[in-house]
Amino acid sequence: MKNLFFYSVFTGMLFFCFGVQAQNLVLGIRGGFSIPNLTAGSGNTNPLNTGYSSRLGADAGLFADFKFSNLFSLQPMVEYSSQGGKKDGLQAITTPDAIAAMYPSGQAPQYLYANYNSEARLNYLLIPVLAKFGWNFKNSPLRFYVDAGPFLGFLLNAHQVTSGQSQFYTDPAGTQPLPGGAQSFDNNQNIKDQLHTTNFGVEGNIGLSYHLGLSTLFIEGGGNFGFLNIQKNAQDGKNNTGAATATIGYGYWFGK
Repeated sequence: MKNLFFYSVFTGMLFFCFGVQAQNLVLGIRGGFSIPNLTAGSGNTNPLNTGYSSRLGADAGLFADFKFSNLFSLQPMVEYSSQGGKKDGLQAITTPDAIAAMYPSGQAPQYLYANYNSEARLNYLLIPVLAKFGWNFKNSPLRFYVDAGPFLGFLLNAHQVTSGQSQFYTDPAGTQPLPGGAQSFDNNQNIKDQLHTTNFGVEGNIGLSYHLGLSTLFIEGGGNFGFLNIQKNAQDGKNNTGAATATIGYGYWFGK
C-alpha cells in the first residue's frame, strides 16, 4: 500500500507537468559522477551495516524543464543513479555455517571478522520531480539556479563484490585468529533479492547555466537521499541510500 501511494503521487505529478500549458519547454540530457554511501538507519544497527565509506559511480539522466515564468519551472527526470558503499580492511561477517558447526550448540559467535575489501554496488532508476528557481545575471547569458523535490526509485541491480585473502578473527581488533590460515574472499554475489525494489526520497541541486540561442549548457552539483530502509531482513540491519552528484548537461529550448 505504501508503494502504491508513492506511485500514485508521482503519476499525478508527472501528468500535471505534461498536461499543464507551460510557457516554454527545455528537453535535455545530463551526465556525470555519483559519490554514494550507505547510512546506517536508526533502530537496528549492527557490525554488518555500519562502517561504510563512499564509492564512485555514474549518474545520468533525461529531463524535461517546463518553464512557467522567468523565475520558476518544474523539471521531471528519468535518472540512472549509482548507489551503495564500500568497506576496506578488518570488518564483520556473519559466521559461516561450516565454522558455526565447530562450536557446541548455541555457542557459535554471531559475527567473525576478516581483513578484506567489500563493495555494495547498487544501481537505481530514479524519477524525480524538481521545483526549480533561477535568476539571470544582469546583461549576461549566465543563470544561477537551485532545484529540489521528491523522487521515486526502482532498484535495477545489486551486487556485493568482495576481494582479498584473510584469516578469520573472533574479535573486531583482529588479535584472536581462528586456526585454518587465510581464506579467499574473491566473490561477486547478486543480492537484489535481499533488498526492497522501491525507494522514496528527496533530491536537490545548485547550478550555473549558459544560454546560447536555443541551447543551454549547464554544470551542477547536488545530491539525493532515500528515506526507506533498503534491507528486507532484520538481521541485515537498516541502511539508507544517498549520494553526492556532479554533472554537466545540455538542453534545447522549445517554444521560446
